[in-house]
Formats: sequence, C-alpha cells, structure tokens
Amino acid sequence: MWKIFAIFILFMTVVTFIVFGIDKWKAAHERWRVPESTLFLLAAFGGSLGALLGMQVWRHKTQHWTFRLGIPLIFVLQVGLLLWLVYGPQP
Repeated sequence: MWKIFAIFILFMTVVTFIVFGIDKWKAAHERWRVPESTLFLLAAFGGSLGALLGMQVWRHKTQHWTFRLGIPLIFVLQVGLLLWLVYGPQP
C-alpha cells in the first residue's frame, strides 16, 4: 500500500511541477492560463512539493500572497498528516 501511495505522490509532484511551468510559459506568451484553483487543487491532491519546486524553479506565483502562504501550508499539513499516519496512535 505504501508503495502505491509513494508512486501517486511522485506522479502528482511531477505533474504539478510541469503544470506550473506550462502556466508560466503561457503567462509569458499571453496565452490561456491554468486557473489558480487548479494549481491549488493539484497541490492539495498530493502535488504540494511539485508546486513549491515549480514556484522556485519557474519563479511563478511567487508574488501572490495566497501562493506564498497557501502552498507551504498545504505542504506542512500533508507532511504532518503523513507523520501522524505513520507514527500516530496504533490500534
């Protein structure tokens, strides 16, 4: 089960990183953009590390306070949840 979970997280991280890069390219070329809600949903569904990396590598959404605070908060909550699942109360 953990192997499938790890593969899913890796997949979401890569997809989210790529989508941040695509949105940055579209912004620079005045094309249709990826909605901010989609970027947040990708982060919330396991791609928060990819979102953080995408913000830094592509220098994308770094001036938006909702992203500067929201994406790290999602990441911290996900890591906290994972730690609780692994080390939390055992039956």
